[in-house]
Amino acid sequence: MPAIQKTEIRNWVKQVAALHGKRVGEISYIFCNDEKILEVNRQYLQHDYYTDIITFDYTEGDKLSGDLFISLDTVRTNAEQFAQPYNTELHRVIIHGVLHLCGINDKGPGEREIMEKNENEALALLQL
Repeated sequence: MPAIQKTEIRNWVKQVAALHGKRVGEISYIFCNDEKILEVNRQYLQHDYYTDIITFDYTEGDKLSGDLFISLDTVRTNAEQFAQPYNTELHRVIIHGVLHLCGINDKGPGEREIMEKNENEALALLQL
């Protein structure tokens, strides 16, 4: 389990959701290693590669719900690659999943830039 400040993260996620006209229902954070996320990626998405997060979206209406599988191995690798503190990268990945639940995508043309803008705005709100 990563050392996260649960109350602060919970309040932050609620704040970000509200900015997108959403409220938080049940969001599960499943912290795992690279091998587990690869297994999930293969089994459910038929993708054969490692990733930092897989979001399963169960949102109904404006109530966010989902399962967020987060590979702590990949978070650590990305933090090193992008010269970011581990916790900053972990928070970016957490809010990335939440933003997916809010309906923001990052696979189509121009969507990655929109996602990054929303991630940066959300990270600026985080008070730890």
